[in-house]
Amino acid sequence: MIIYLSRLYDPLCFFLLFLYGAMTTYTFSMNISYQSYLNHYSGAASTVLVVTDSGLKLQLPASRFRPFLSQLGVRGRFRIVVNTQNKFEKIEQI
Repeated sequence: MIIYLSRLYDPLCFFLLFLYGAMTTYTFSMNISYQSYLNHYSGAASTVLVVTDSGLKLQLPASRFRPFLSQLGVRGRFRIVVNTQNKFEKIEQI
């Protein structure tokens, strides 16, 4: 995101800088087969452990990946966004 500062939009720009500066993002790759995901989602294991690109381990509810489930499973690159209290905000496929 590029923010151009001008006299007219200074308060808005500072708000956007504060808003996006307060969030932390983590990126990681995932490759879980359809059957493995179903085992996680059905209660056999309710969480998924991922290792971020920076080496940090995150334990996430398997249900967070439900929107990304296909016949092949859950595959691809993802970005998770957390707030300043490290509470989940959103996850997106990138």
